[in-house]
Amino acid sequence: MEFTIKNMNEKLATEILKWKYVKPYDFYNNELDDESLQEFLENQYFAVVDQDNDLFGFFCIGDSAQVPAGNQYGAYRDDMVDVGFGMKPDLTGRGYGIKFCSFIFRYVHENYKDKDFRLTVATFNERAIHLYVKLGFAKKMAFDTDSAEFITMVKEN
Repeated sequence: MEFTIKNMNEKLATEILKWKYVKPYDFYNNELDDESLQEFLENQYFAVVDQDNDLFGFFCIGDSAQVPAGNQYGAYRDDMVDVGFGMKPDLTGRGYGIKFCSFIFRYVHENYKDKDFRLTVATFNERAIHLYVKLGFAKKMAFDTDSAEFITMVKEN
């Protein structure tokens, strides 16, 4: 499988915002509304397509990859590159995670050479946490929100 990064546009963002995950991952479902669409179009969001130019996933960099409630706990005090991503629901759990995430991290590393990476993940998402540990991330800190508990995970460059 080969991946390419595309700049986010309205068509790609609309498709992503329509994705529906099964429980318990439905926590990551979005609403297709103006506010969500603007989030994808006005911030550092990128689409990832496969060799057939089909949408495979997306990622974001910076504040968009953070959970705002984490600020009150100091989760984002350190100067790092925050990265968040999502994979098309029918492709999850099929063994694509390492290749997909590694592709994204190579891109981020090329563009932010001297910065460490940070992810924020819901603690119930054991599948993702296991993948991130395999990719060299270590758990940093936990914090609660009204909807879930999260942890930050860090990888030094």
